[in-house]
Amino acid sequence: MASSTVTSSQPERPPRPNLAFRQLRGRRSPAEFAALVRRAAREIGERVSCDARYIGRVEAGEIRCPNYAYERVFLHMFPGRTLTDLGFAPRSSVRGRAARTAAETAPAQRVPAESRGAAEPYESRETAGSGDTRAPRGRGPLAPHRLYEPHEPFAKDPLNHEESDVLRRAFMTGGGATMAAATLAPLGLTTGATAAERPLRRAGTSEAAALEEAVRRIRLLDDRHGADGLYRRAAAPLRAAYELLDAGATRQTTADRLHAGAGELAISVGWLAHDSGRFDDARSHYAEALATARMTGDPALEAHAFCNTAFLARDAGRPREAVRAAQAAQRAAQPLGSDRLMSLLALREAGGWAGLADRTGCAQALARAHALFERGPSDADPEWMSFYGEAELEGLEAQCWSTLGDWRRASRHARRAARLQDPHFTRNIALYTAELADDLAREGRPDEAAEAGLRVLALLDQVQSSRIQTMLAGTARVLLPHRRASGVSEFLDRHASVPRRV
Repeated sequence: MASSTVTSSQPERPPRPNLAFRQLRGRRSPAEFAALVRRAAREIGERVSCDARYIGRVEAGEIRCPNYAYERVFLHMFPGRTLTDLGFAPRSSVRGRAARTAAETAPAQRVPAESRGAAEPYESRETAGSGDTRAPRGRGPLAPHRLYEPHEPFAKDPLNHEESDVLRRAFMTGGGATMAAATLAPLGLTTGATAAERPLRRAGTSEAAALEEAVRRIRLLDDRHGADGLYRRAAAPLRAAYELLDAGATRQTTADRLHAGAGELAISVGWLAHDSGRFDDARSHYAEALATARMTGDPALEAHAFCNTAFLARDAGRPREAVRAAQAAQRAAQPLGSDRLMSLLALREAGGWAGLADRTGCAQALARAHALFERGPSDADPEWMSFYGEAELEGLEAQCWSTLGDWRRASRHARRAARLQDPHFTRNIALYTAELADDLAREGRPDEAAEAGLRVLALLDQVQSSRIQTMLAGTARVLLPHRRASGVSEFLDRHASVPRRV
């Protein structure tokens, strides 16, 4: 086999820092800017695995000219500019590369090494790296360009005080994201700190434990109160977590804990964005977690990131992506030995098949989910799966049948879900009851739907979730022609009086 090394008569030149590209990054961290790059790539149908290390190589001048996939992404992000304007060298001047020819634009073009493994968010490690940079099937017209100003989740004010009075009281009494931020504060890290301002010491076991506790507390408050109002507050500890990674760790075992903790925190913050209707932000956070998982070879984190990506894709109206992400999650999770995890991932796949109106595929995935669930819990079950019990199984199955238009079967499973749910999970009780109300309304049982809807409204002083409010709004529209039915008028009037989230 011929060597890929290209010789040159020119002496090797030390790399020159790409100051123009560094200026474009502004005050964002390399990880934050990498998330912007991945998002821009998705908008134009490209698939790149950009991470903080790649951004660092570009700014250090190690990458004098990007490959064609990155070129298209960068020019999309900064319209009207050329590669030279972005601080790169002309392609024809890069050692070992000729000017681009017509033959190089053929579909069979080999993808350079710096873009391999850019299969997010559809493929697990086993299938990533195929070098396929084609847009996914079923992708519609390319999204119009949006100015890349600091509107990403990382740039939002983490101390925005738009939360409801109930959530504000919850924060004041010692829970959730505020406590998580306080937990990370003693680490000596400030968001957006310069290298000179960051602590000289490396992170140890106490910092890793603090990060893991932050994840638990954020999840706990979400279980009780929902995502709205938590999201912006949770962004601060997430930034601090990635600064911990940049600071390094005293031992490899600690570094592994930090990476796993930062990835799990990214997923938790992504879920807060997901549940509060910020789908683009959620996708960015899940992609960040997936990149972290792949960099560290963490199959458990990878399975979790794909699991949430599948759920998000289903809710965002991309069912085929939901199926592919759920299948990738199952490939990553296979070696972990958790039947309950595999059961949940089968449910994620079932949701995608339902969105594709594939009743057979959905039923088969549901059957696998039930069979795996019946094997019971084990020590291999991830900590984050504490929410997954019989109630969640019933609730997710209800959503599948609802998507397929089988309202009677959907309402039966939703009723079971609400009845079986542990009272600790207030948000889920409200969610399952809202699902029940909607299914009953569409089944043609307006009086029972109104009764269920009123139970949800009674919980809204404790739960803030855009998902639940959206479901109730849909139920109200279905019930409008049935105002004379028992309880419907009361439900509609009380629903109309509920303050809408700004």
